[in-house]
Amino acid sequence: MNTRTLFLAGSVCAVALLMASSAAAQGYEVITVSNGGTISGTVKWEGAQPKVPVLPITKNPDICDPQKKGTRDLERLLVGPDGGVANTVVYLKNVTKGKAMDLPEARRSLNQKTCRYEPHVLLVPANADFSMKSSDPILHNIHMVGAALYNIPFPLQDKVIIRQMRKPGVVSLKCDAGHVWMNSEILVVTHPYYAITDEHGNFKITGVPPGDYEIAAWHENWAIAREETVMDVDSHKEVRRPIFSDARTWDKKVTVAASGAAKVDFQLSDK
Repeated sequence: MNTRTLFLAGSVCAVALLMASSAAAQGYEVITVSNGGTISGTVKWEGAQPKVPVLPITKNPDICDPQKKGTRDLERLLVGPDGGVANTVVYLKNVTKGKAMDLPEARRSLNQKTCRYEPHVLLVPANADFSMKSSDPILHNIHMVGAALYNIPFPLQDKVIIRQMRKPGVVSLKCDAGHVWMNSEILVVTHPYYAITDEHGNFKITGVPPGDYEIAAWHENWAIAREETVMDVDSHKEVRRPIFSDARTWDKKVTVAASGAAKVDFQLSDK
């Protein structure tokens, strides 16, 4: 074995140990799951769909509105033609041990592009670094509230900024630079048994130790509860920004057999 191989092996071991110790600090034990099962299913919309909130694009339309639509969908409720609800977080509750963190890398970093937060819903392990950048050649900022409290300006295009997400919970993101339609949600989590539904409402959770579980579908909520008046840090003018209603959760029970496949479906509604 050459020096490079030894170095890479040592690096992989170091990362694994760091992830294991981070999980243990949050009350989760990483173990070998040799007979894990799979939970899959769909999240569908049931009944009449509520009116999806949109806001006028009132600033930097050359960057924020390349298709010249004039408005921006707030992306709080995405229901496909087949009724599938995208961006729903499905997870196991009260998990104390299982596989190592393997959350999708695409959901662990954020870009600000055409005045949107991409992706709209993120999953970040507790105590992990969260990287952010802006592809737009204008001033943005990321104002976090909830389980993390950061307020970070992005005056430079494509400059990556990293912050550690120490506390588990939900973090809401908004822009203080006048782009009041920009919003996103981060779930900072202590175990890997989370999935985010695709555009058809499909999800899959793998490597689940055999047993009985509670499984939940979490949705950020689509309703605007009220508005707040804030100062645009760029223009120094007052603007009105939406505040959304509390997230909603639907719970079910599921049994996972050794090396088995369980199926759970959720129906969301405005009731």
